[in-house]
Amino acid sequence: MRWVGKRCLALGWALGAVVTGWGVSGCDVLSSSDDDEAITVGTADPVTTLDPAGAYDAGSWGLYSNVFQSLLTFRTESPKPVPDAAKRCDFAGEELRTYICELRPGLRFAGGRDITAEDVKFSFDRIVAINDPRGPMSLLTSLKSVETQGDDKVIFHLKTADATFPYKIATGAGSIVDREKYSPDKLSTSEDVTGSGPYVLRKYEPEEIAELRPNGDYQGAIKDTGKPVTVRYFADSEALRDAWKKKDVDVAARQLPAAYVRSLSATDPAMKVMENPGATTGNLVFNVRAGSALKNPAVRRAIAATVDRGEIIRKAHSRTVDPLYSLIPKGVTGHNTAFYDSYPKPSVDEARQLLQAAGISTPVSFRMAYAPGSAGKAEGEEIKAQLERTGLFKVSFKQYEWDEFQRGFNKGDYDAYGIIWYPDFLDADTFISPLVGEQSTLHNGYRSDRVRALIRDTQKTPQRERVVWDFREIQRLIAHDVPVLPLWQGKDIVVSRDGIAGTQFLSEGTGMWRLWELDRI
Repeated sequence: MRWVGKRCLALGWALGAVVTGWGVSGCDVLSSSDDDEAITVGTADPVTTLDPAGAYDAGSWGLYSNVFQSLLTFRTESPKPVPDAAKRCDFAGEELRTYICELRPGLRFAGGRDITAEDVKFSFDRIVAINDPRGPMSLLTSLKSVETQGDDKVIFHLKTADATFPYKIATGAGSIVDREKYSPDKLSTSEDVTGSGPYVLRKYEPEEIAELRPNGDYQGAIKDTGKPVTVRYFADSEALRDAWKKKDVDVAARQLPAAYVRSLSATDPAMKVMENPGATTGNLVFNVRAGSALKNPAVRRAIAATVDRGEIIRKAHSRTVDPLYSLIPKGVTGHNTAFYDSYPKPSVDEARQLLQAAGISTPVSFRMAYAPGSAGKAEGEEIKAQLERTGLFKVSFKQYEWDEFQRGFNKGDYDAYGIIWYPDFLDADTFISPLVGEQSTLHNGYRSDRVRALIRDTQKTPQRERVVWDFREIQRLIAHDVPVLPLWQGKDIVVSRDGIAGTQFLSEGTGMWRLWELDRI
């Protein structure tokens, strides 16, 4: 995740877009806790769209994980997926090319209609058919076809072995929608939002508010569907900070300004500051298509040799993040320091030599884009300043509103752009396949047969510790080709009022939000 990425997420910290007005059907299906005072959660990660076939960003997936249901889900105690809408799921045989799920009995959409295997097949088929560039298709590249047997059995046929397929369908990409309410080949513009998750969406105003109420008909892995929750969406991190200070929100998650986070005291009795090790990464993406000023890998290597992560972290992030020298962050199996090994310290001389050896005239002029947000602005300006001080580069830096920004990088309008990547799940594959694999969600034109072959090799092995060498080799190749430059690794920080419990379980840095874990004490 899932910003962007997706787990991709645009750097700018607010991944939002305007969609048409949405409502919800079946809002009368509420538990007795509907009368409780709603817990208000504030975020600067707005929702792109309420249709799961058209979004791959943290704001959208945070909502999907509460309103929609997937066959599998993730619990806080384990990174491995467990059955949710499914009663059981497993691979058939050792080839890892046929995956079979059997649905739980008694599943219903919030509108009251029974869920069958045909709804599951329909949900995956429409993602493939629509293939929206902003959607989650990059997670389903191994999927060949889906068939059903009876009302409760779903069979996934894969093109190639994929041990990570269960992880992928446990994300927002696996959201089950009602086949009677969604078009099979185009995104929904209806106000009728129908899911079977632990919450129903009672009210939604784009970029403003989402009112969630417990779904009394929910059947799945979650035992307690929790309290009513209202999510408020803010234009940027400063607006979220101001709302927190005015006590307009009970919980602030994604993204308070870095300097403000650094000023908070964990000993303040009026609040709780939950800081968990995070796997969120910040990256600079390079357009390698013909016509881009950064098509030549020597230019990209020269930028990698110049960028000073320490200064970016100090000036743009108030030292609230750590430097990162690989696509796979620290703490995830497969992490290495490939970029540090190739570019151990900022060196103008090395950058100049790389450009001269490739016969490239300087200064190299290119366009760099970021989405809105003060941290993104500070980061972009610092990178621009670092590169231009060398005399080797001339950078045109501009921030765009999220919708325009996303359209721009999908079309290749920018030579470079910044993103935050929230993992879809805590396995190395989520930092590799969607970014540099087949149908990359970065849309930067990068292709490598060797990288693709190694990705396929990693997906053949359920024992993930056995593919560490392959992941490290992929990162070595990426450090050489530099289609993307890792910059930093962030922590997962949630701030709440003292009377709110469960914030330690809300998120572990993926696109998933466990709003049902929140409670008042």
